[in-house]
Amino acid sequence: MDTSPVPRARYKLIVDRFASEIASGALPPGTRLPTHRQLAEEQGLALVTASRVYAELEAMGLVSGETGRGTFVREIALPLSHGVDQQATAAGMLDLNFNYPALPGQAELLRGGLRQLALSGDLEALLRYQPHAGRGHERACIARHLADRGLTVEPEELLIVSGAQHGLATVVMALLKPGDVVAVDALTYSGFKVIAEAYRLELVPIPLTGNGPDLEGLERLCHKRRVKAVYTMPTLHNPMGWVMDGPWRQRLVDIARTHGLMLIEDAAYAFLADGAPAPLRALAPELTVYVSGFSKNIATGLRVGYVVAPLQWVPAMERAIRATTWNTPGVMTALVCGWIEDGTVARLEAQKRVDARHRQTLAAKALAGLQMISHPSSYFLWLPLPEEVRADQVAVALLSENIAVSTAEPFAVSTPVPHAIRLALGSLEPGALVQALHKVRQVIGNFAW
Repeated sequence: MDTSPVPRARYKLIVDRFASEIASGALPPGTRLPTHRQLAEEQGLALVTASRVYAELEAMGLVSGETGRGTFVREIALPLSHGVDQQATAAGMLDLNFNYPALPGQAELLRGGLRQLALSGDLEALLRYQPHAGRGHERACIARHLADRGLTVEPEELLIVSGAQHGLATVVMALLKPGDVVAVDALTYSGFKVIAEAYRLELVPIPLTGNGPDLEGLERLCHKRRVKAVYTMPTLHNPMGWVMDGPWRQRLVDIARTHGLMLIEDAAYAFLADGAPAPLRALAPELTVYVSGFSKNIATGLRVGYVVAPLQWVPAMERAIRATTWNTPGVMTALVCGWIEDGTVARLEAQKRVDARHRQTLAAKALAGLQMISHPSSYFLWLPLPEEVRADQVAVALLSENIAVSTAEPFAVSTPVPHAIRLALGSLEPGALVQALHKVRQVIGNFAW
């Protein structure tokens, strides 16, 4: 075999031939390609050049390499994000991709809230610029809301933001620098991955066990790398649904104190978990930034969130809010605080806990026989797929049935990306949800047989 360097023109011809065969369907999705060594022998290439061919095809999104399994043709009809980042839900699509849990009567609730706001004497003030972190009485209102849920904070430690995603971006912009190393679960919230990419953070994965993130793995990681922060969802983890127990939380705090880590605690879904252990913020207020909002417990269109941080970090975060949105959303914040004070938020949270449990019951029945990872009060679940089933093929087959799901790719920080799909249960009315879940089970079964 000739192992001399291959002229660039020939190397590109091999890449182009593969790309053409994939685009035409001559190499259909799921096709296992020759090993690097086999390709080198067949084409008379150096092994390093064969590896470059596959690397370029992978960079083009045409193939995926899976450790221990080989290189496979990807389903190019599916967006590279495989779901939650880019895939818009078309009209008529049964959406198991995004969660926007709503209850009957919430539109009327909004009408009533707007009428009440219009009658208030403070309406004109809402048309002017607000303080960067929110008006003092509204910060105090949200602090009381947290105190009722077992987390005591001072209003001065709380900043109102334009939704929890903006809160996470504010934390990153204010407290981290490009190149900083942030430890995250090997499967983590896709929205934080997007922020990390935009701000050029290096995400390093914490290994997962059957019950949650492996803190011994985090400890080893801290000895090898200069980790600056840990991003975590200890209560209703997205996508896995875990609620970490008290000893796990205390162990994470101990590691953070030993290694000087900042903890970024995402509590977007925490309201769904009854009786959860104390938040990390309660265990280590001096090093924890707590982020949540009102998108899931009220409505996703209400872009109101909050960040709780140690006092010494608040000025930097105020500057980040000023740089991104100048001030908090005054009208929306006033609506939310009104609903906190009249008990509407507490009532909606209680109703959504019941609703989520009902949907999990429907899912367990519709998907009986499949492996599932979830929490009884979660609005999503994780479906690891059988060994012979590829997630991209399942997702595309479901798209052809007008059902949108997400694969593991948007959530994965380490490789290989597991073949699994995440199902969001909170967006469809129950009858349509059951219909969609039965189709999911059928499609997975078709590929498994």
